[in-house]
Amino acid sequence: MTCASCSSHVEKAVSKLNGVSKVTVNLLQNFMVVEYDETAVSETDIIKAVTDAGYGAFPADSKSRSGKTPAGQIGQTGQIENAGQNPAAAEAEQMKFRLIWSIILLIPLMYIAMGPMIGLPLPSFLSGHENAVAFGMAQLLLALAIAYLNRNYFINGFKSLIKRAPTMDALIAIGSSAAIIYGIYAIVRMGYGLAIQDFALVEQYHMDMYFESAGTILTLITVGKYLESRSKGKTSDAITRLLDLAPKTALVEKDGAEVEIPVADVAPGDVLIVKTGNSIPVDGRIIEGSAAIDESAITGESIPVEKTIGDNVTGATVNRSGFIKMTAVRVGEDTTLSQIIRLVEEASASKAPISKLADRVSAIFVPAVILIAIIATIAWLLLGYPFEFALSIGIAVLVISCPCALGLATPTAIMVGTGKGAENGILFRNAESIETAQTVNVVILDKTGTVTEGKPSVTGIYPAAGFSKEELMTYAASVEKFSEHPLAVAIVEKAAAMNLNLMPAADFKQTAGHGIQAVIQNQNQNQNEEILAGNAKMMIADSIDIQNLSGISDEIAENGQTPLYFAKNKQLLGIVSIADIIKPTSKRAIAEFKNMGIDVILLTGDNEKTANAIAKQLEIDHVIAGVLPEGKEQIVRKQQETGKKVAMIGDGINDAPALARADVGMAIGAGTDIAIESADIVLMKSDLMDAVTAFKLSKATIRNIKENLFWAFFYNILGIPLAAGMFYPILGWKLNPMFAAAAMSLSSLFVVTNALRLRFFKPKFTTAAPPEACPLPAEADTATADGAAGSVAAAVGTAAVGTAAGSAAADSSGAPAKTVPENKDENKNEGTVLMKINGMTCINCQKHVEKALNAIPGVSAAVDWEAGTARISGAKEVSDEILKQAVEKEGYEVVSIQRE
Repeated sequence: MTCASCSSHVEKAVSKLNGVSKVTVNLLQNFMVVEYDETAVSETDIIKAVTDAGYGAFPADSKSRSGKTPAGQIGQTGQIENAGQNPAAAEAEQMKFRLIWSIILLIPLMYIAMGPMIGLPLPSFLSGHENAVAFGMAQLLLALAIAYLNRNYFINGFKSLIKRAPTMDALIAIGSSAAIIYGIYAIVRMGYGLAIQDFALVEQYHMDMYFESAGTILTLITVGKYLESRSKGKTSDAITRLLDLAPKTALVEKDGAEVEIPVADVAPGDVLIVKTGNSIPVDGRIIEGSAAIDESAITGESIPVEKTIGDNVTGATVNRSGFIKMTAVRVGEDTTLSQIIRLVEEASASKAPISKLADRVSAIFVPAVILIAIIATIAWLLLGYPFEFALSIGIAVLVISCPCALGLATPTAIMVGTGKGAENGILFRNAESIETAQTVNVVILDKTGTVTEGKPSVTGIYPAAGFSKEELMTYAASVEKFSEHPLAVAIVEKAAAMNLNLMPAADFKQTAGHGIQAVIQNQNQNQNEEILAGNAKMMIADSIDIQNLSGISDEIAENGQTPLYFAKNKQLLGIVSIADIIKPTSKRAIAEFKNMGIDVILLTGDNEKTANAIAKQLEIDHVIAGVLPEGKEQIVRKQQETGKKVAMIGDGINDAPALARADVGMAIGAGTDIAIESADIVLMKSDLMDAVTAFKLSKATIRNIKENLFWAFFYNILGIPLAAGMFYPILGWKLNPMFAAAAMSLSSLFVVTNALRLRFFKPKFTTAAPPEACPLPAEADTATADGAAGSVAAAVGTAAVGTAAGSAAADSSGAPAKTVPENKDENKNEGTVLMKINGMTCINCQKHVEKALNAIPGVSAAVDWEAGTARISGAKEVSDEILKQAVEKEGYEVVSIQRE
């Protein structure tokens, strides 16, 4: 296939078969995907239909380079083992060979034909009218040699004419054949003139042969095709790079020895060894060792992720440091890399609805051009112009009107756009999703795992008077380690992060709706202690006084967190607050959606109080809480019924129906397989900012397609009348066939080059990211009830947990202004100072200032970076200058200091 007409004819030929429901032909990659009823039509029937249309086809291998070929689908694609073989590169090499030899032959042809016109000498056997036949035959032989080098144009062109489905090659073949045939006619006429000694007849045809036009047309078309094939190769660079990532060998442990085998031979359950610097061969799970894994090839995230025993690892990622043994889980076509390649290839092969106009035009374009060329030739003859003038008009119309630019306008942009998305960890399932994404005006966000981490974490530790944070967490984790509840897991993980030694426990009991209890063996004091852990109801039922911390508990609940009470021997130990932490980039992404004119709705099954607390931190105006899984799909449908284009972003199984219902379903990459399969777009990094990037890339791609289609149509609308000589009577403009060929080639090159601009796409955000100098810490400081406490909500909104891909990008999401009241039993505002500070931009800045102030003996400081304030207690004996110097040493500006 060489042009849009080719792909259109193939599509039409196959779609006529009974049992075929859908056909998509990819002109750039030369393959076709067919959905058909295997009981009504076979692969052989499909291949025969393509062959009868004048083309060749064969079924894809059972294992294509992107994985398994689905039942009932035919494609043409290389295998993963042959990843380095790029069909576009092979085509470019073939075109290069043809081009070089065409130019070598064209130079003497042009010299012989045009040299005498500018006074250049010719050999004696070609000079003069008496050698006119030799002069013509020399040009004919050179032109035929060029035609033979480019014989595919003639073979394919005339074959398509016979099949009554003319293509671009038919236009080239007719135009150049007409020039050659007219030249042969001129030689015959000169021979006749010499035979009858009619030198006037010889002179008439001596300089009126079109061999150089035929040679130049074929050469210039080949120049365009060569440049086009090189450019097409670049459009598939993303897929090629993905293929190149696939490791070729794996180190397998067999009978205690290390054996290197091809990756294709790795089977699920094999134990693989991955050393520093080596790529991980397949998807699997670590069973020994630890390593820093560079996942940038898959997720686009540049920061290596620490992995240890029990963690999953992905094939094609790189072990930057460490040594691991892993069990192979998913191999071959089931690996993440193979699935990514499959998605990118399928998206590249698909057609956007916007391309249908070009397809319809291409189907009738070539016959229409042939008709226009014939009419133009006859019209100029009837107007009394010489035959050679009319012929040159007809040839110019044929050559300039090739529909290559129309055929390339959409697929090149789609291929570059999907490839660029893959580079950024954004996978478009098809071209339709790219086109639809740029029309979205409502985004519905699932809460858990989408705007939040999806995993509870400890956000605050509030010990009662007389106890420390360490004591509270030691008792809490010692009891909770027996529970598998997510909240209990969060407490145990926090205790491990604090390097606390847990105590033995016994007599574990669980009370539904209240909490748990156990007996702790306190070996330091050589006594057993009864520990209670649960909600306020449990504490009240056991007559435990929680009044001193009730204010903190209310504040925790208001901010959508869960307060857990702990008591020892009927005495309150304190409260631990737990919440599903907001992802660092969620607030910025939501601000970007709003700036793009997209309404944002938070959709969750959680209670309304929690949902509203999260929405308040993220500045989301519309919240729908308490929705059952089946209700999410109904919410999407209701929005669509109002005429809105809806995008649904989620990650769980319960999101799958809503993802499928939405105009654009976006699955967070860390989510379940069923959610990903239901989605139109997959975000590999589980980062909402990637959803923003996806919308912006969609707009850029469709804008590029519209530009390409405009120039392709505009070119032909302007070029055909010019070639037909419509401006000749008025302005004297006449297009030489050689210049027409050059213009045709340049039009295709222009469209492909314009599409390649998408390779430099970078999303432009209207909201600023936090400065790189303030990276988000691995975990925000937890507040305490002793002295100055940090904001509970700030701990919720900004305690950083990396994304599923291991990122820990800083952001200012979700730190509200409320502050937990201080414990009134201590400090009592003695020497309290309110300091105004400029320059704090994130939670880490807050940490720096707090650390600097708290390092001053006797001082306790609570800093609010959003408000730009620090409330300092215990500073009665500390001068303003010392406080100011402590802050300014960290690089921030003290605006004012007020003592209360």
